[in-house]
Amino acid sequence: MNENSALEQIYQNHHRKSRKEFFAILADERGDFLKKNIGSGKKVLDIGCRDGALTSYYSKGNTVLGLDIDSEALGKASKTLQIETKKVDLNGEWGVPQNHFDIVVAAEVVEHLYFPSQVLRKAYDSLKPGGLILGSVPNAFSLKNRIKYLFGIKKGTPLSDPTHINQFSRKEFLDLLRKDFKEATIEPLGRFAFFDRFFPGLFSFDLLFRAKK
Repeated sequence: MNENSALEQIYQNHHRKSRKEFFAILADERGDFLKKNIGSGKKVLDIGCRDGALTSYYSKGNTVLGLDIDSEALGKASKTLQIETKKVDLNGEWGVPQNHFDIVVAAEVVEHLYFPSQVLRKAYDSLKPGGLILGSVPNAFSLKNRIKYLFGIKKGTPLSDPTHINQFSRKEFLDLLRKDFKEATIEPLGRFAFFDRFFPGLFSFDLLFRAKK
């Protein structure tokens, strides 16, 4: 078994055991955020699209290319949404044209990849001037998670997912975006997101992000 097929098997098993078909955490909130910011008539590159659970919110009226390591999930996305898909290890070369896409979607994927700055740079290179990157990452250092870490508890935090290679705070991820992108913003998402406006990064479950090339 080669390295790529081993990685694919890891994610296929992970998706079968941990994710119901066409399920995404906070799907409506994240999906509405993507739909609102993408609009229609766009060329969209969806990295880590899986079975298209979130892609379904904005695929209609747009031209979408979905990338993922899981060929089974890609088959479901292609069949259900009628989008183009491509099996890719996102840690390597993506094989997509540069300066081509209006939008790159990276929803709950950057935390799964090695060297996130390189991943974001590849997204930047694939975008047209003025293009947007949109997505979300788990807020690993919310107040609730910090308290759990203090007591050595991983359950119910991003640390409990063994496929999460990187853990981000709000400030760290915003700084990461601003290395290449301009007009980078982060919005809080979650039950207590209202309080995040007073204490940025402490009360959001997820971090929605938007940045411009």
